[in-house]
Amino acid sequence: MPSIGETLREARMRQRLDIADVETRTKIRAKYLRALENEEFGMLPGPTFVKTFLRTYAEMLGLDPHVLVEEYRTSYEGEDESELQALGPPSAARRDRRRGPGLGAGSLALLALVAVLAALVAIGLLSDDGGGNGDQASRTDRTETDTAAAPTPAPPRPKRVSVRVDPASATYICVDHGAGTPVVETTIEDTQRFRGKRVRVLLGKRDVRIWMNGKPVEVAPGADPIGLQFTPRGSRELPIGQQPCT
Repeated sequence: MPSIGETLREARMRQRLDIADVETRTKIRAKYLRALENEEFGMLPGPTFVKTFLRTYAEMLGLDPHVLVEEYRTSYEGEDESELQALGPPSAARRDRRRGPGLGAGSLALLALVAVLAALVAIGLLSDDGGGNGDQASRTDRTETDTAAAPTPAPPRPKRVSVRVDPASATYICVDHGAGTPVVETTIEDTQRFRGKRVRVLLGKRDVRIWMNGKPVEVAPGADPIGLQFTPRGSRELPIGQQPCT
């Protein structure tokens, strides 16, 4: 059975297409198309884009995309795919490691002795006269007052940003992580997620829904493409000169 790369290359050659023709039709950069045909999947940004590009390339050639994507999943996709891996319950081994080693008989005896000593100390404190009780009550009141007055610390600011894009229809998208970083161009039809310390997105259509770190981001309506930048501090619309792929 031909490999993924051989299947794509043979189908392209049967149709007398070169890489430049495919790049024009799919909006996928030529270097990524060659990587797919050579099965150099490590040159692509991640497994999500490998499957998206495979699906787009196969559909353009008239191939069944599900067969190629499934073969990629079976042969190449590892268990450490961080972008799409679901967060399930911890395994039994991890739960056992988290609990730590059990307490032995000597440890239990020591704990019992500490509990007895603590009880004796508590009885001695409770048997003091009224003056002692007054001091203890005063200290307790001051502690409660100080605790109530202490401000609640603000939650730590996230160091990375997670962006989810949900298009209403097939939409061109270009993504990078800042000027000079690798660029990914493709057409998406279903939900995609992008993560990093900074994420810049250029969308061919504004008919999309976007979430940043789980919170919805408002997209101004209009007919023109839109560029957005996302960081842990927030999001903003980018002018044309600062958008990726422009």
